[in-house]
Amino acid sequence: MPCYAIDGVIPVIHPTAHVHPTAVLIGDVHIGPKAYVGPNASLRGDFGRIVIEEGANVQDCCVLHGFPGKVCRVGPDGHIGHGAILHGCEVERGALVGMNAVLMDEVVLGEYAIVAAHAFVPAGRCLPARHLIVGSPAKALRELTEQEIAWKAEGTATYQQLTRRCLDSLKEVTPLPAIEPHRPELPLFEVRPKVEMNKPVDG
Repeated sequence: MPCYAIDGVIPVIHPTAHVHPTAVLIGDVHIGPKAYVGPNASLRGDFGRIVIEEGANVQDCCVLHGFPGKVCRVGPDGHIGHGAILHGCEVERGALVGMNAVLMDEVVLGEYAIVAAHAFVPAGRCLPARHLIVGSPAKALRELTEQEIAWKAEGTATYQQLTRRCLDSLKEVTPLPAIEPHRPELPLFEVRPKVEMNKPVDG
C-alpha cells in the first residue's frame, strides 16, 4: 500500500487490522487492532496525529487530516461511512458518521451518536451521545432509539467480520472473461438496511 514517513514518523498498523492496498497513509497514523481502512481512503498524519482505535472502520474514499498539534481520532467501534471527511475531530466509541458527511476541527461526536449522510458539522461543536445529528449546519434532531443503536452495532460488526475476511482471503486477481459454472457466493449477513427498520409491521 502507499505508506509514507514524514519527518521520520512512520505509520503504525496493527497486524490484526486490514488496510486496503489503495489506501494512503502518511506520517503519524495509528491503525489499531481489528480496524478496517477501505479502498482509496486518505489518512494524512503530516500535521497532527490520526488514530483509528480497535474495531473501528474507515470506508472507501474517506479523508482524515488534522490541525497542527491536534489528534483526529475514531474511537473503538467507530464507523465512518463512504466519502466522509474528518478534520481534526474526535469520534467517540460506537458513533457513526454517515456517507459524505463533514466534521470540522475540534468537533467531538458523543458515544453511539449517528451523523446523517451529507451533514456538515462546523468547527468546535460538541454533539451529544446517543443522538441523531442532521443538517448543514448540523444539529441534534432527537435521541436515538435502542433499536437504532443496535442496528448501528450490527453494521459495525459486519465490518469487523470484513476485516477478518480480508486478512484471510482478499487478493489481487485477473478478472474472468465470463461467469464460471458453480460460481461461489458471498456469505450472508444478518444486518438489515435502515429502510427496512422504518417499514410498518403488518398485522
